[in-house]
Formats: sequence, C-alpha cells, structure tokens
Amino acid sequence: MHSAKIEHSERLQRVYNTLKTHGKLTTMEIIKLADVCAVNSIISELRRNNINITCTCLDKGKFEYELVTGGSA
Repeated sequence: MHSAKIEHSERLQRVYNTLKTHGKLTTMEIIKLADVCAVNSIISELRRNNINITCTCLDKGKFEYELVTGGSA
C-alpha cells in the first residue's frame, strides 16, 4: 500500500490535527470534522508515519479512534 508522508499531505494533517484537538472520535465524527472519506485508510497511513492511534469497536460497524499521547507528526 502506498502511504503519503504527513509532511506533504493536507488530508493526513487534517485528521491528525482533528484527533489531537478533539480526542476520541468516531469514524463519522472524523469524516465531518476533517472533511475526509475512507477514515480507516487514513488511519493506516498515519500509522505508517509512526503515529500511534488506537481503534476501539463500540458496536457492530461503529469505531472510535484516539491519538495516543506522545504521537508525533
């Protein structure tokens, strides 16, 4: 899978900053706040940029993401 570098991707930066600012967010909250699609793919790209993000299944098909303290861009 190709992963963008966060330094060159406004899309990755928006999601990172949204998580950093708001804490735990569901997929839909990230879509609305960061104006993105395919959140799971973006989270994967952020992880490939050495950013630690947890994912918790809240219910069938509903996930919540959180930037782990100390995650850096």
